[in-house]
Amino acid sequence: MAGAIASRMSFSSLKRKQPKTFTVRIATMDAEMEFSCEVKWKGKDLFDLVCRTLGLRETWFFGLQYTIKDTVAWLKMDKKVLDHDVPTEEPKTFHFLAKFYPENAEEELVQEITQHLFFLQVKKQILDEKIFCPPEASVLLASYAVQAKYGDYDPNVHKRGFLAQEELLPKRVINLYQMTPEMWEERITAWYAEHRGRARDEAEMEYLKIAQDLEMYGVNYFAIRNKKGTELLLGVDALGLHIYDPDNRLTPKISFPWNEIRNISYSDKEFTIKPLDKKIDVFKFNSSKLRVNKLMERQCLAREKQMREEAERTRDELERRLMQLKEEATMANEALMRSEETADLLAEKAQITEEEAKLLAQKAAEAEQEMQRIKATAIRTEEEKRLMEQKVLEAEMLALKMAEESERRAKEADQLKQDLQEARESERRAKQKLLEITSKSSYTQSMNSSTTALPTDLPSFNLISESLSFDFKDTDMKRLSMEIEKEKVEYMEKSKHLQEQLNELKTEIEALKLKERETALDILHNENSSRGNSKHNTIKKLTLQSTKSRVAFFEEL
Repeated sequence: MAGAIASRMSFSSLKRKQPKTFTVRIATMDAEMEFSCEVKWKGKDLFDLVCRTLGLRETWFFGLQYTIKDTVAWLKMDKKVLDHDVPTEEPKTFHFLAKFYPENAEEELVQEITQHLFFLQVKKQILDEKIFCPPEASVLLASYAVQAKYGDYDPNVHKRGFLAQEELLPKRVINLYQMTPEMWEERITAWYAEHRGRARDEAEMEYLKIAQDLEMYGVNYFAIRNKKGTELLLGVDALGLHIYDPDNRLTPKISFPWNEIRNISYSDKEFTIKPLDKKIDVFKFNSSKLRVNKLMERQCLAREKQMREEAERTRDELERRLMQLKEEATMANEALMRSEETADLLAEKAQITEEEAKLLAQKAAEAEQEMQRIKATAIRTEEEKRLMEQKVLEAEMLALKMAEESERRAKEADQLKQDLQEARESERRAKQKLLEITSKSSYTQSMNSSTTALPTDLPSFNLISESLSFDFKDTDMKRLSMEIEKEKVEYMEKSKHLQEQLNELKTEIEALKLKERETALDILHNENSSRGNSKHNTIKKLTLQSTKSRVAFFEEL
């Protein structure tokens, strides 16, 4: 009886020790996953589990998003999952999405899984018209999306109608022209056929490289008011903070790059932006919606944190690369010294062997002369004749042996000459390696000097390598400059060719446009294009103004 009670108590204790759990559903852009989570888990525990499951290392771009009362929010990493204002029913659904967008996808996105998730998310935003995309660019992007999905174009496989079920263009673009689905497919396929040879990840990266230049790419918009009560939009993206007119999300009125912002704070529905220049007054704005204010604050602060983490990662990477360059330089120096020593030894040995070969050839010639002299001597007796024949035979054998030895030595001399040539080639390669390392070192230092300004409280670091001191010849610098200039010319030619293709398509379909169906964004984009304005040069022009004048302009809007 006592044993049974003890068993029940033991079983009850085990039952109580098992942690309470809840079910979570995670939706990525192309899959869904379910996890059983402990009630004590924080946002970071769940986020890390998802990243491990996906094999994702570039975690800093992403977050877990959920919807509450028609408002989207992001799971906080340091707060328990169940302490968030999430629905009570299970499974609790979160969307694994990109929270921050890279300024340059090709340089900043390393993992293929990261590129793929960004591609899917940006593609959906363009199709859902959350990112405005002009018609001609939409067709080009669609052709890269088809290449990513179907691989190389094959007319025997990809016959007319193979894209009939695909969603490739924004509905706004389709409605803007008097064109049938077959006509759109024909134009998309024409460009798709030109992408032959591109793997999926390459096609997706080309898609992102075009999309990142769209005006609304990566921008999160928030409704705000300035001191005068003027309704405005605040845009937050990888470049900084931008102020927009509510009716024009394409062209900002004012821009503040992140490296000009010292601090962002929030108090009593009011945001305060402190410029890096302490002589300039702060500027303030607010929003009537508390939830939006909090979301906006988290977005800005998270962006600041991400910039700090990126700066630290850049510092660590540059320091690691510098150490690697130092090691490579040391190894190259050692290899160069070994090559020079080997070359000297081989040269000396080759000279000795060549002299020995000449000496042996001389001895062989002397033996041949002796043999001829002996043959010419008059021999009378049979015994003398026999002895003389034996001497002749010995002389012939000696001459043959000498000739063979001479030939062997000559071959050895030739081989040594070849080894010497290879040693000198090795020496040349070692010197070339040193030149390459020096070039890389110079590039690393230039990267360090051009890095975006970091937060003022970030630990400083010095990447100047005292140990890497090499002599640069003018010819080397000219060669490097020519290579850089060549790459620049090739890039400009490629960009020019792409722009010509876009303009050609735009002209081709212009006659089929229904002007009355143009949206406000279509009209604004056309006006920007006619003035030669693009996303980057617009922001560049705005930031040429002094910070003080921009703050004053914001207050007067």
